[in-house]
Amino acid sequence: MQETKKEPGTSGTPDAPGIPAEEAGYGRVFAVREFRAVFAAHAFSLLGLMISEIALSVLVYRLTGSPLMSALTFAVGFLPYLIGGTLLSGIADRFPARRVLVVCDLVCAGFVAVMVLPGAGIAVLLAMRCALAVVAPLFQGARMATLTDVLGDGDLFVLGRSLLRIVSQSALLVGFGLGGLLLSVVSPRGALLITVATFLTSAALLRFGTRRRPARSGARAPLVKDSLSGARQVLADRRVRVLLLLFWVPPMFSVAPEALAAPYADGLGVGSAGLGLLMCALPVGTIAGELYAGSRLRPEARARLALPLVCCTLLPYIGYVLHPGLLWSLLLLTLSGAGSAYSLGLDQWFVRAVPQELRGRAMTLNTAGLMTVQGVGMALAGVVAEFVGVAATVTGAGVLGTVCCLLLAVEARRTEGSAAEK
Repeated sequence: MQETKKEPGTSGTPDAPGIPAEEAGYGRVFAVREFRAVFAAHAFSLLGLMISEIALSVLVYRLTGSPLMSALTFAVGFLPYLIGGTLLSGIADRFPARRVLVVCDLVCAGFVAVMVLPGAGIAVLLAMRCALAVVAPLFQGARMATLTDVLGDGDLFVLGRSLLRIVSQSALLVGFGLGGLLLSVVSPRGALLITVATFLTSAALLRFGTRRRPARSGARAPLVKDSLSGARQVLADRRVRVLLLLFWVPPMFSVAPEALAAPYADGLGVGSAGLGLLMCALPVGTIAGELYAGSRLRPEARARLALPLVCCTLLPYIGYVLHPGLLWSLLLLTLSGAGSAYSLGLDQWFVRAVPQELRGRAMTLNTAGLMTVQGVGMALAGVVAEFVGVAATVTGAGVLGTVCCLLLAVEARRTEGSAAEK
C-alpha cells in the first residue's frame, strides 16, 4: 500500500479535518469520534487486565499455598511478549486493523473464560496467562498503528498515544486497589468473569466505533517468515533502530526502584504504607510530565526537549547513593518519572521514520521489546541487589542508564533527517 501524502500541519484524517498540529491539545484529540472509541476500549481492556492479574495471583496462591507460584503468574507474562511480538507481528499489517483488534479482544475473552472453569488447574491457568501475553503485543501494536489512521501521523497522534499512556500509568495507581476491593466481595473466578466482560466490551467498542480500513500490507508469505522479515526491515534502518533503543533502554533501568521497593521500604522501616508510596511515585511523576508536555508545550518544544530529557530522566537515581529517606526517595522517583515526557518527542519521530506498510509490525515490535526489557531489568536489579544492596543497585542503574542514554542521544542526532524520515 502506498502511503497517502498529507499536507504539513494537518491531522490528515476525515474526522478531524484541517486541525493545525501546533494547536492540537488533548481536547482536540477527544473531538475525534473514532479516538473516543479507541480510548474507551483501551480503558476497558486495561481494567480487565488489572483485575485478571490480581484475581489470577490470588487464585493460584489459594490453590497452591505457594508465594513463588503466585509470583510466577506475573513473571510468565514477559517472555511470551517477545514471542508474540516477533513471530506473529505480521498479523498487525496483513489483515485489516479493526479485524485484528476485535479478534484479539475476543480471543483474550476466550482465554480468560477458560480460567473461570471450575476444573482449571494450575497448568491451565498459567498456560492461559502465557497465551494472553502472546496476544497482547499484537493488540497493542495494531492499536498504535490504528491511531495513525484515526489521528494522522502528526501531533494529534502524539497526544493520542500520550493519553493512552496516562491511562495506563493511572491504572497502576488505582487498579490494584480496586482489584483488591473487588476480591473482598467476589471470588477470584468471579472477578475473572468481569474480565471476560471488559474484553467483550472493548471488542464491541472497536467493532462499532471505528471504521473498517484495508490491510497495510498485501504480503502472502507464511506468517512467521513475514513477521521475521518485517522485523528485519524495521531493525535494518539505522534511524528506526536507535529510536527503538531510546524507547527500550530508559525503562530497562528505571524499573530498578520498583523491583526493589519492598526491601528498600523494609530497610527504611516505613511499612506497607511507605511501600505503597514508593510504588506510586514514579507513575505520578510520569503522569505529571506527560500532562504538562502534552498540554503546555508546542510540538517543536517537545521535539527539542526529547533528547535532553531522555539523558536526564535517570539522573535522580544517583541520589540513592546517599541512602535517602522516604520523602527524598519519593522526590527522586517523581522527578525521574516526569522526565519520561521525552516519549512524546520520540513518538513523533518514530511514526515518521517507519513506512506505513510496516507500522503495525514496528509498533508490535516496540511493545514486545519494551515489556521484555522491563522484565530483564527487574530480574537484573534483583540479582545485583543480592550482592551490593538496594541503594547501590539503584545508584548504579542511574549511572549506567544515563551513560547509555547519552550514547543513544548522540546516535539519534547523527541520524536526524535520514531518508526514512523524509
